[in-house]
Amino acid sequence: MSAPLAAAALPREAGPKPAAARPGGPVKKLQTALSQHSKDAKQRAAAILEVLAGSRTPTQAAQALGVSLGRYYLLEDKALAALVAACEPQPRGPSPNGARRVASLERECERWQRECARQQALVRAAQRTIGLAAPPAPAAKDKGKKRRRRPVVRALAAAQRLRAEPPAAVLSTATPGAS
Repeated sequence: MSAPLAAAALPREAGPKPAAARPGGPVKKLQTALSQHSKDAKQRAAAILEVLAGSRTPTQAAQALGVSLGRYYLLEDKALAALVAACEPQPRGPSPNGARRVASLERECERWQRECARQQALVRAAQRTIGLAAPPAPAAKDKGKKRRRRPVVRALAAAQRLRAEPPAAVLSTATPGAS
């Protein structure tokens, strides 16, 4: 029996500190995460944890929070759902980021534009080599002329129906006691 006691009295070997003792360990991360939330949210979470631990009843927690018992149960369900969602396994590697995706697609677009310009230059060089004339450039469109839109039959029919309603009927229903 003295051997385990003697081993416990020996100084600890040099090695990595436990995670809780390291600066920036889980305790520090928890404190940082909790500092981002409101006091009200922290009180609700504490009350729900106390009920789940058995130190309070749901009725006592609802009274402490100043909510009805039904509202307390909704808060508890929401908290448990968030807990389960947070426990889902996360994929390894960086998480999807919209800004990174846009930047990647922009780089890809620039690469394809350079490839297109390269292919067009190769086509022009091949045409010159075999003596083909370059195709004529497309004619510039007249910017001063505006295209007139053709009327839509449905829209014209709806406008005609609106004009056909008598305005007197609208006034008589709008002011019933104006006689």
